[in-house]
Amino acid sequence: MKRFNAMRSGTTRRKAQARGYAYLALLILIAIIGVAAAATMQLGAIYQRREAEKELLITGGEFQRALLSYALATPVGQPNQPRTLDDLLRDPRYPNVVRHLRKLYADPMTGKADWEMVRSPDGQTIVGIHSASKAHPIQVARFAGEFAGFESAKSYLDWVFVARLPVAVR
Repeated sequence: MKRFNAMRSGTTRRKAQARGYAYLALLILIAIIGVAAAATMQLGAIYQRREAEKELLITGGEFQRALLSYALATPVGQPNQPRTLDDLLRDPRYPNVVRHLRKLYADPMTGKADWEMVRSPDGQTIVGIHSASKAHPIQVARFAGEFAGFESAKSYLDWVFVARLPVAVR
């Protein structure tokens, strides 16, 4: 009987030891999954910010073209820059509806229509806009010609969208 109990206790120890290894393997697997999930989330956040940055360039380009359209459509004796962004939606200088911008777009970096205005020296009219985000841009080079000067930007505040005439490429 003693021999049987000794064999039984050896089997029990091996089973307990095997359960301990399985538990350790499970803990290691959970740690690996956690690290992989954290890395995936970080990559997802970078991808999302990069997409918002692209959207900022598209939206900023729309505002640039609207400011230029407003300036080029200026009747004699009228200011060639809008007083508010709403003036780009419906130009008050004309009796009929004249639109330079389809809608007031939200700032892709903040998710709100909280654009910061760049005013003329007298403070009466808008000469440009920029994002309210103080984050550092991901894209720092290879900008299209209409966004010349963005290469040296330290934050999205430095990406100022102003009316620019198209430049001919030689």
